[in-house]
Amino acid sequence: MHILNIIRILIILLLIPNLSTAVWNDPYPHKAANANIIYSAFSERPKHLDPVRSYSANEYAFIAQIYEPPLQYHFLKRPPQLLPLTLVNIPKPIFLDATENILPKAAPITDTVYSDYLLELRPGMRYQPHPALAKDTNGQYLYHNLTHKQIAAVRTLADFPKVGSREVIAADYAYQISRMARSKLHCPIAGILKEYILGFKAATEAINQAESQTKTGYHNGVVAYLDLRNFPITGVKVLGRYRLRIRLKGRYPQFLYWLAMPFFAPMPWEAERFYSQPGMERRNISLDWYPIGSGPFMLTENNPNLRMVLSRNPNYHVTTYPNTGAPQDANMGLLADAGRRLPLVNRAIYSLEREDIPYWNKFLQGFYDLSGISSDSFDQAIRFNDQGEAGLTKIMQQRKIKLDTAISPSIYYLGFNMQDPVVGGTSKRAQLLRQAIAIAVDFEEFITIFANGRGVAAQGPIPPGIFGYKESSYNQYTYDWKENRPKRKPLAVAKALLAQAGYPHGRNQDNGKVLALYYDTAATGPDGKARLSWMHKQFKRLGIQLVIRATDYSRFQEKMRTGNTQLYMWGWNADYPDPENFLFMLYGPNSKKLHGGENTSNYNNPEFNKLFERMKTMDNSPKRQVIIDRMLEIVRREVPWAGGFHPKSFTLRHAWVYNTKSHQVINNTLKYRRIDPQLRAYQRYAWNQPITWPLWLLLGILILAIIPAYVSLRQRELQNGRAS
Repeated sequence: MHILNIIRILIILLLIPNLSTAVWNDPYPHKAANANIIYSAFSERPKHLDPVRSYSANEYAFIAQIYEPPLQYHFLKRPPQLLPLTLVNIPKPIFLDATENILPKAAPITDTVYSDYLLELRPGMRYQPHPALAKDTNGQYLYHNLTHKQIAAVRTLADFPKVGSREVIAADYAYQISRMARSKLHCPIAGILKEYILGFKAATEAINQAESQTKTGYHNGVVAYLDLRNFPITGVKVLGRYRLRIRLKGRYPQFLYWLAMPFFAPMPWEAERFYSQPGMERRNISLDWYPIGSGPFMLTENNPNLRMVLSRNPNYHVTTYPNTGAPQDANMGLLADAGRRLPLVNRAIYSLEREDIPYWNKFLQGFYDLSGISSDSFDQAIRFNDQGEAGLTKIMQQRKIKLDTAISPSIYYLGFNMQDPVVGGTSKRAQLLRQAIAIAVDFEEFITIFANGRGVAAQGPIPPGIFGYKESSYNQYTYDWKENRPKRKPLAVAKALLAQAGYPHGRNQDNGKVLALYYDTAATGPDGKARLSWMHKQFKRLGIQLVIRATDYSRFQEKMRTGNTQLYMWGWNADYPDPENFLFMLYGPNSKKLHGGENTSNYNNPEFNKLFERMKTMDNSPKRQVIIDRMLEIVRREVPWAGGFHPKSFTLRHAWVYNTKSHQVINNTLKYRRIDPQLRAYQRYAWNQPITWPLWLLLGILILAIIPAYVSLRQRELQNGRAS
C-alpha cells in the first residue's frame, strides 16, 4: 500500500470519535443507546425463582417484579403502609367463636377461635405469555404431554414456538397455598402456616402420602402428575371466580403482611403440570428458572453466567403511580409521575458482576444506573460533615449523582446464651456482668470502623420505622441522655458494674483468676480477623480475656442449635414491618436450643412471654405501645443482647434515574422507576471520550520518520525519469 494511503487511513481512524456519538467502550449495542432500559447487575445466580421456595434478597430483586401477591406496600409512605395489589380492598378479619358464629367487636381476644379473611380479586388480570398456557384450536394444551423426543429438542423456554395466557382467578391463589403445603418444595414459611391456616398440616400429610405412592415418568403414554387441586385445605375455600376465603386458627394480625409477600402470589396449575414432565428439570426448564406471573415484568432471558433480562409483560393490567406520598416527596420530585400507568420502563438488564471494583467503575462511566457503595469505594463517594451527616464528594456532585439513604429494618446484635452458667441466668451477678459488657462493647465505634458510619446503634430489638420504636426511648442501662441524644456511658461505669458482679479488674474475686469468656463466630478472611481483633480489645478494656472460637458456618450453626455458646454475633432482617417480627426473637417458646426457634439467646422471662402473647395479636394502638415499652424495659435491664446496630443502606443513582425511595421491606419497586435515556446517552458519551493523543503522537513520529524516505524515493523517481 502506498505510504500516503496509510497516513490517510490513520487520520480517518483518529477522526472517527469526533464524527460519531458512539461510545468506544460501551458494553451494550449502540442501537440501544436511547432505549427505555434500566441497567443493573447481580453478583451471584438466584437459586430459587419459584415463589414458594424463594426467601432471599437477591431472588426477590427478580421475582417481586414478576409475581403479584394480594397486597403490597405503598411505594412512598413511611412507615410502610399496606395497599391492595390484586385485591379490591384490604381484607378485614372476621372473628368467630368455636361454633363459627361471628363475635361482636367488643368480645375479648381470647374468645376468638377462628379468623376469616375474604380475598376479593380484581377481575381482568392475566398471566404473562407462556408455553404452559398455550392451546390448540380445539382448546387442548399444546405442551402438557410432550414425548421424550420433543423434550430432548428444547434447550430453553424460548424453544417452544407457541405461548398462551389466561385470567388470574381465585383458584390460583388456593393452588399456591397447596404448593406451600407440599413438603417436597421446602417452603420456608410452611412451619408458620401450619400453626395458623386451618387444615394446612393435614393437607401436608395427605400430599406427602400421595406423593410417596405416585410414580414419576410416563404411564400408558401419559405423564404421571400429582395434581394438588385434589388436596384441598380446609381453611382455604374458593367462593367464586374472584373470591377466596382463608380461615386461621385464633388471631394473627401479621397474616396481612404475609399476603404482601411472593409466597402468596397466584400460580396456575398448568405451570406445574408443564414443568413436571420428565427431562424438563435436567434442562433447567422449571419454575426456579422460568417464572410465570401476572406482574409488570417477565423474565425473558436467564443466563446467570452472563445476564438476566426482565421485559415488560404485554398482558399487565392497569395500575398507576401513586398520587400521594410522604410530606417531602413532592419537593423531591417523587410525585412527578402521579397517575401514570405502570411500568415506566420497558426492560431491565442485569449483568453478572462478581467483583465490586469493575461494577463501581462501570457505574461511574454511566453503564449502570444505580449502585451501592462498597468499602473500597466509600471514600471516593461519601464525605461526612461536622455534624456527622453523610454527603457526596465533589466528584459525585459534579456528575450530579444522587444519594438515597435508609435505615434498614434489620438488626445485628451481640448475644449471650442465657442458659450458660457464667453469662446467663437470672442472678444479679450475671445480670451486672452482662450490663458491664453492654457498655464496654462500643458499637458506635464498630459502625465507624467496619460500616463506614452506615448504621445506628440499637437501643433495643426494634429498628427505627417499625411500630414500637420511639426516638425518645433509649437504653438507660447502657446510655445517658446528653445533648438531646443517647450517649454511651463511660467505661468507668462498666468497670464499677463488673466489680459489683464479683469480677474487679476482670478477675474472679473468689479465686483471683482472670475471667475468660468464649466468643463463637464463623468470621473468616482479613475483614473477619479485623473484627475479631476489635472485639477482643473491647473485652480487654474490662480486663476480661475473650477466647475466640472460629469455625465454619455449618459448625457455628450446630453450636447455636445445641446452645453450645457463651457469646455470639447474629442478625435478623424483617419479614414484615411489625414489632412482633423482632420481639419474637426473645420469646421463650422460640428458644433455639429447646424448640428450634429464632430465640438464639434462649432467653426466657415469664413476664416478657405473657406480654408478647398479648401484644402479638393486637393492632397498632397506644395500648400496644404501652405493652411494647414494658417489654423493652425488661430486655434492657436483663440484657440477653449486649447491644448491636441497625445497618443503614446507601444507594447512588445517576441524574437520569427517577423515582427511587429505599426500604428493604418494599421489593416491587422496578415498576415505579423512570429514566431519561437521552440524558444517559449524552453523559455516557461525555464521560467516555477516548484518549487519542498517544495515537496522534504516534502518527507524528511516523510522518517524521517517513518524510526522509519519501523525499529520497521521489528523488530517485525523478532521476529515473530523466534517464529514461
